[in-house]
Amino acid sequence: MSYEYPVSFPKGNPLVTVTHPTSSLWVLELHNGVDSRLTDVLLLRGIIPAIDTVERHWRDNWREGKAKKDENLCKGALIVVGNRKQDKFFSNGLDYDNAIKDPSFGTNFFPKIYNPMLQRLLSLPIPTIAAVNGHAFAGGMVLAMACDYRVMTDGSKRNAWICMNEIHFGATLPLSLAAVLKAKAPNAQVLRKIILEGHRFTPKEALAVGLVDRIVPGNTEAIIAEAQSLAESVHSLPTKGAWGLNRREMYRELVESLSRDVMTIGVVADDAAAKARL
Repeated sequence: MSYEYPVSFPKGNPLVTVTHPTSSLWVLELHNGVDSRLTDVLLLRGIIPAIDTVERHWRDNWREGKAKKDENLCKGALIVVGNRKQDKFFSNGLDYDNAIKDPSFGTNFFPKIYNPMLQRLLSLPIPTIAAVNGHAFAGGMVLAMACDYRVMTDGSKRNAWICMNEIHFGATLPLSLAAVLKAKAPNAQVLRKIILEGHRFTPKEALAVGLVDRIVPGNTEAIIAEAQSLAESVHSLPTKGAWGLNRREMYRELVESLSRDVMTIGVVADDAAAKARL
C-alpha cells in the first residue's frame, strides 16, 4: 500500500491533515477554523479517518519490520496539534451554541460521534502526544487529556489556558468526558478544580499538578518540535506490538465506559425532578 503525505480529510476542503515528517512520526493537524471547534463533521470525516490512516500505515510498517527484522520500521508515535498557522488555540471545544440547536444532539452526539473518536484515539497502538499550542477548552481539553502525553505552550507569547468551563455556563458533563478526566487527573483535588470549579489552568499550573508533561516557550512550531522530541523518546515502545494492548488494559474501564449510552441529565430536568420530589 502506498501513502502520499500530506493526507487531507475530507478531500477538497480539509478539516484535518496528516503529515509524516519522519519514518516513525505522524502529525495530525486540526483545520476547522483557527480555533478547531470539534464539530460532528470534523470528528467523523476528519479525525477518525485520519487516525485510521495513521494506524494502517504504522501496521504496514510494523509487519514489514517484523519480516525484515528491522525494528526501525516498527517505531511509531502520533502528534495532535491545533491549526499551525496560529498560536492561540489547540481546540476551543464543541461548537456548543450551534450543536444544541440540533434536536438529536442530546442523544446522538456523544455516543455516536465524540465517544467513538475518543475510543479510536485510546485504541491507537502507538503513543500519542498532544501539542497544545494554545487554549484547550472543554471538549478540546478532553481531546488533549485522551492523548498519552501533553506538551503545552508556556503562555509567554500569549495567554493559554486548559479548562473545563461547563460549570460556568450551566452544562452538565457527559459520562465520556467525565470518564477521561477521572482516568487522567492526577488526584481528587485536581479533578475537583477541573470539573466543579472550572479552573483555568495556566501552563505553569498545569505542569505543576501533572496535567501536562512539558511546557515550551515560542510559537506553534517550537511546541511541535518539543512534542517531536518527546515522541522520539517513546517511539520505540510499540516495536514489540504490546504497547497499545497494555494501554488498553490500563484504561479498560474508561474505554468500556465510552460504549455506554447514558443520557445526560440537564439542569432543567434535574430541577423538575427535585420539584416533584420535594
